[in-house]
Order: sequence, then C-alpha cells, then structure tokens
Amino acid sequence: MLARHGADVVRAPALREVPMGATPEALELARGLERGDVAGLVLLTGVGTRALAAVCPRFTELVSGRVVVARGPKPLAALRELGVSGGRPVPEPFTWREVLGVVDGLGLDAGSLLAVQEYGAPATALTDGLAERGFRVLRVPVYRWTLPDDTARLRAVADAIAGRHIDVAVFTNSAQVDHLFRVATDAATLRAGLEHAVVASVGPVCSEALEAHGSMPDLEASPPKMGPLVALIAARAPEVLRRKRGA
Repeated sequence: MLARHGADVVRAPALREVPMGATPEALELARGLERGDVAGLVLLTGVGTRALAAVCPRFTELVSGRVVVARGPKPLAALRELGVSGGRPVPEPFTWREVLGVVDGLGLDAGSLLAVQEYGAPATALTDGLAERGFRVLRVPVYRWTLPDDTARLRAVADAIAGRHIDVAVFTNSAQVDHLFRVATDAATLRAGLEHAVVASVGPVCSEALEAHGSMPDLEASPPKMGPLVALIAARAPEVLRRKRGA
C-alpha cells in the first residue's frame, strides 16, 4: 500500500509469533469455565481466541451465555466463526483503557474471577487495572512474540535509522518497537535517528511503546488500522518531514 503511494519501502521483519499450546493457564481456564468459577472472559485478539478454542474442545459450549468482552473486531469475528454470540465489543481505539470501561459497566461483584486472554506480551496495564477494581485475574497466555529467527534485516534497519538514512519509520505493533531497540547497536543513537525521521504508529498501544523508549510518534492512525495508517502517511508525512528537518 505504501509503495502504491510512491514510497521506496525497506521491509524489516521484526517479530515472530510462537504458539504456546495448552499452557497451564489455558487448562486452568477450561477447568474454571467447566466449574462455573469464571465470571467473565476478556479476549484481546482473534488469534488468541482461536488458540483457546483449539486447546479447549468445549470452548464454544462453555463460553456461550457467559460474559465475554472482545477487544475490537478480530476477536468478535473469531467468536462468530466459533458460533458464539453476545460478545461485548470494546470501542475504538481498542486499548486497555476501553476494555476497563466495558468491564466497569458489567456490574460484576468485587472478588469475581476474570480471565484475560493475553496477546504476544503480558497485558500488565489491563490486569493491574482489573486487580485495582477488586477482581481476581487469571492471565492466559496462548502465544508469544519473539525476535525473528534472522535479525539481520532488522539490525540493518536499526543502523539505517540511526544513520539518518530513513525518512519514515512505520510501526504496526508495539513489539516491533521493543525488538528494534533490542537489536540496536546504541539506543540513544537510534532514538536520535527517529527524531530525524517521521515516526508513524498504527494506534495508541503502539504509540505507548514508542513513548516508553523516548520516541514520540508524529503520526497515529485513527481508527487504529492499516488502511488509515497508510492514508495518513501519504497525506501528512512529507509535510512533517520538512518541518522536522527544517527544510
């Protein structure tokens, strides 16, 4: 999509998704659902929803009629594929803050057990927020994001950004940010290189990761989707780049 807008795109695979299979937490979730101990289930990704169904043969039966919160259209689509209706949608921009807002409106009793299907990294802000509200939380990891097997291209891009050879740095996942800084020769030089470029983020979660590394995004898509991100870059990046470089 970026190339169709005339960009010269340098691709750098930045993460690998590793399935975790039937983790002890996933098995505990299945047992909790069977016993009726789980008051609510928070699904953060479509991939994770399908993974839970794969390790829990009675998943569809056990979650039907229960309180299920779906963070965005992908877990909702996965639920529909599984024949589960009644998922509570989370509004845009689909961050942990909106998830907490939906949970706040459910009227669940303090002390209730909520299960959170985590994505490729721990959902610490969300689970901390649930605990602060008095809920017991079962964190259920089903896959993890790790570095790609071959990090040569990612390291090359980190060096190119640090050397100020990249005009626009595009991030579509928070883990990409963490992994870029992990492979960088020098974090401070990479950060300075990003200040010389246009930093584009797919949405608030990705932007928070950038800010945690000391790099403020110049562009953030709204809604947090790939199409709006590309359109935003095409419309705004040249102007932002001229402003940042004083030309």
